Amino acid sequence: MTKTDMKVFEKLESEVRSYCRSFPTVFTKAKGYKMWNEEGKEYIDFFSGAGALNYGHNDPVMKSKLVDYILNDGVTHSLDMATAPKAEFLETFNEVILKPRNLDYKVMFPGPTGTNTVESALKLARKVTGRTDIISFTNGFHGMTIGALSVTGNSFKRKGAGIPLQNVVTMPYDSFVNDDLDTLEYLERFLEDSGSGVAIPAAMILETVQGEGGINAARFEWLQRIESICKRWGILLIVDDVQAGVGRTGTFFSFEKAGIIPDIVCMSKSIGGYGTPLAITLIRPELDIWDPGEHNGTFRGNNHAFITATAALDYWKDETFEKSIQEKSERIYKFLEDIVAKYPEIKGEVRGRGFMVGVASEIEGLASRVSAEAFERGLIMETAGPNDEVFKLFPALTIDESGLEKGFEIIENSLKAVLGTKELVGN
Repeated sequence: MTKTDMKVFEKLESEVRSYCRSFPTVFTKAKGYKMWNEEGKEYIDFFSGAGALNYGHNDPVMKSKLVDYILNDGVTHSLDMATAPKAEFLETFNEVILKPRNLDYKVMFPGPTGTNTVESALKLARKVTGRTDIISFTNGFHGMTIGALSVTGNSFKRKGAGIPLQNVVTMPYDSFVNDDLDTLEYLERFLEDSGSGVAIPAAMILETVQGEGGINAARFEWLQRIESICKRWGILLIVDDVQAGVGRTGTFFSFEKAGIIPDIVCMSKSIGGYGTPLAITLIRPELDIWDPGEHNGTFRGNNHAFITATAALDYWKDETFEKSIQEKSERIYKFLEDIVAKYPEIKGEVRGRGFMVGVASEIEGLASRVSAEAFERGLIMETAGPNDEVFKLFPALTIDESGLEKGFEIIENSLKAVLGTKELVGN
């Protein structure tokens, strides 16, 4: 077999590429929580497609159903025409996910990506309320198209728009300054005072756990107060569950334990089950005032994704899977707490919830070095936060105990190696 020359990517692919710089090898195979490169080197995947592969790589049941569908000439592309796979997904999602949680939402297919669902949510909120402004939160990340980018906090990403990003007011997320400052008292004061310069917005949009922004988990009390504020002022609450949803924080929806019910929910990434592109926007029925075709997209009818998304819902038909996530989540969190206690010199802080966790370090560059060292040792893990100050763990929810332990061992050995380098001395 001819080995792929990495220079082909430098020569022919845009400079905008990023992950292939962090993980400089050519991958050829993936199964479960493992990936292999051309040389046959095995990697444990604690990245999971940035949360798009919550069920791991090439789940056998999803693969079998998808292959059968393809071999039987099932419809691939259908825009939003009626197809059997779409009907089955809608019915299964309603019966397995929405009804048991006493949730009543209409399902919109806005296109295949997370930024598509956010764009549709912002447009609908403005259409429903007749207002233009949106309140977003510091360190939020919601996508790379103009509307979604306008509610994203990262200045590097925002700069890429090339134009002013308007009609958005950014407010401090929970514990943005410190744990003692009540950020919602600050927010409410802006809404109450007609001299604040902040108009009553159409919506507030937030992640209950901020992924790219640094694995910041909002307290349940904070989320409950956000919901109360929104109800008081007639503001729609949009929860972006693109990365934090589908079990990543321990429950199917990341907001379940907070006891809140958003007006609109944005989902993508792992909702497709297999890594197949799919996004959905969940809308309270009374808010579903779209005119036919008012928001559309060529690839909103990805039937291959409907097949795998429906198969993935089998995991949620009883409580077994969710319990296993929560049990393994405790082990992951304890491992990180032990790391922080064992190596006080990293000045670390454990962040996150469920399988969406990481360690933030005050030592400049530490997280990036640990991630790079882990890759050399056979583990794929990325960083997060405005200064890449967090190394984050995103294993597949289906990972076994052996996989977790091997991953833990590599992370600790990588940290030891980095702490032993001269470059870190004096930071």
